Amino acid sequence: MFVPQKDHYFQRAKREGYLSRAVYKLIEIDRKYALLKKGMQVLDLGSAPGSWLQWVSSRIGKSGRVVGVDIQKVTHPMPGNVTVLQGDMTDQAFVKILVDSYGPFDVVLSDMAPFTTGNKHADSARSALLAEQALYVAQKVLKPNGTFLVKIFQGSDFHDFLLTLRKLFKKARVIKPAASRRESRETYILGTGYKGLTE
Repeated sequence: MFVPQKDHYFQRAKREGYLSRAVYKLIEIDRKYALLKKGMQVLDLGSAPGSWLQWVSSRIGKSGRVVGVDIQKVTHPMPGNVTVLQGDMTDQAFVKILVDSYGPFDVVLSDMAPFTTGNKHADSARSALLAEQALYVAQKVLKPNGTFLVKIFQGSDFHDFLLTLRKLFKKARVIKPAASRRESRETYILGTGYKGLTE
């Protein structure tokens, strides 16, 4: 199926030097909600091929640091304030290393998505599992009052996940960026003002 948006954002990314069109989703959200500031410590989950790392790096400056994690290798050279790790976020041993060695963070971003099968129920369930894993990590590494942005497909688990974020953060907003393809069920939830873990 022809998607007019694809050409626009793809060509714009090539023209502006970004590694994928996905960067414009983050740019829109960042500009609207002021996610990123100079000197911040940021964790980017699902970071390959690296366009979000490019944008975050430019926004946090030399005094900041962004750690990018993906099961796939990020091969493009990155600025000095970027650390790239290759690992599986469902591997608890890897998650422990990430938490113990690189936290805490002001912002946790997750653009993780499952390899889709075409079965919308299965794909949304797998997306929800990745979102839950991202939240699990965020709860371990976020500073008090921190920010969490996560991608999740619309599906049967979406509402419960949103309710969970509304308990953990002062605000939780559902966002559909303009750069998301119209036929896609992907959406983002932005949690701001992390309350911290409660026993």
